[in-house]
Amino acid sequence: MKDSKLFTPVTLGPLTLRNRTIRSAAFESMCPGNVPSQMLLDYHRSVAAGGIGMTTVAYAAVTRSGLSFDRQLWMRPEIVPGLRELTDAVHREGAAAGIQLGHCGNMSHKAICGCTPVGASTGFNLYSPTFVRGLRKDELPELAKAYANSVNLAREAGFDSVEIHAGHGYLISQFLSPYTNHRKDEFGGSLENRMRFMDMVMEEVMHAAKDDMAVVVKMNMRDGFRGGMELDETLQVAKRLEQSGAHALVLSGGFVSKAPMYVMRGEMPIRTMTHYMTQWWLKYSVRLFGKMMVPGVPFKEAYFLDDALKFREAVKMPLIYVGGLVSREKIDEVLDYGFDAVQMARALLNEPAFVNRMREEENARNACRHSNYCIGRMYSLEMACHQHMDDQLPPCLRKEIEKLEKK
Repeated sequence: MKDSKLFTPVTLGPLTLRNRTIRSAAFESMCPGNVPSQMLLDYHRSVAAGGIGMTTVAYAAVTRSGLSFDRQLWMRPEIVPGLRELTDAVHREGAAAGIQLGHCGNMSHKAICGCTPVGASTGFNLYSPTFVRGLRKDELPELAKAYANSVNLAREAGFDSVEIHAGHGYLISQFLSPYTNHRKDEFGGSLENRMRFMDMVMEEVMHAAKDDMAVVVKMNMRDGFRGGMELDETLQVAKRLEQSGAHALVLSGGFVSKAPMYVMRGEMPIRTMTHYMTQWWLKYSVRLFGKMMVPGVPFKEAYFLDDALKFREAVKMPLIYVGGLVSREKIDEVLDYGFDAVQMARALLNEPAFVNRMREEENARNACRHSNYCIGRMYSLEMACHQHMDDQLPPCLRKEIEKLEKK
């Protein structure tokens, strides 16, 4: 086999991974009641056994107000023992364990988060749908401390790394983006002002991380629509995060409330998504207007690479590439461009042992065909690949999947 960096160690701050692969923090929807489940443990253990360098548990809310789903983790002391079982299982398989920490901002509903949803600015979120209250200035320091508290809980639970979610239209991203930040105080207006909350969070996080916890930040390179952030501003955000002491950046893009398929690419399987919904009004609304609300974006392998290369030129810190990686050949190409590690999610849902197979096969290619059944399903049930569902799928969903996979 040709020389490859893929199976060489990589160091992110105080953490060294056995290879350059990371399971990205795609939402598993495996935490009913906002607590870790045996299913969550079993999935991450399977990915660790499959050869990954680090597996990342997805999207744990730093406060109850940060919850966007009732099957999402909420960081608090009572879940630490369950998380410790998960990290112990991952470590026994030789992988590192990371956890993504975030706050959904306006992407919630009172029934989930227990209060009127909060965001960078007051407004109305059509996608919940719900009114949103803009955070007061005096609330921001305490919210930033909640990220630090979650870092400390992550350490207690045995995690080696935290990933701070500053992208995809969640709270930090809502402060950064002019689309969602309409504030008139020192946290709105200029990019310098819009970065203040992120700066506040990072100061707290880096202090809590000390010298034994790796800190990764996921950020947008573009918001994915007109009126959102573009490269001229996001390159400055990356440089600010480098100055903050973050150990690595994950380069992503898109807004879950405005351009969700910019994040994932392909089409959203609307029939699949509505099939599993329980609220009749939501089911029929999405079936009627879903294609308009969630327009597709064509998939291509390594779809974020062109933009990510501009960041590779602009900053010296470690960069982690994510977005459309399904083959050993393309992963080697990305690493040869100077990226320090790669993240995958859908490929590992399809084949948890894909990393081990890539070690054996230079031309290994994953069988994921990007119908996004897993994404459509996860809003109501746990994430799953349709290729593992045997005869459990009704004919109407099989038909939709086959149609999308031919595109």
